[in-house]
Amino acid sequence: MSLAGTVRDHVREHRSGMVVDLAFAVIWVAVVTALFDQLPAPRWAYHLSLFAGVVAYFGFFASLETAKDST
Repeated sequence: MSLAGTVRDHVREHRSGMVVDLAFAVIWVAVVTALFDQLPAPRWAYHLSLFAGVVAYFGFFASLETAKDST
């Protein structure tokens, strides 16, 4: 199978998950950027807040899985 075929199959199988991941990332970056545009803060705090999105992403979806498993 070609690389293009492999990528096409992967996207077809994981389309909804990829859309959710992209939406979470776009919303997180938009909120953090809007917040830091309004508040005076050092640049490192902005970058740290963007990185916190990675932790928030895994924490949110881990808790969602736990909630689904407990029902």
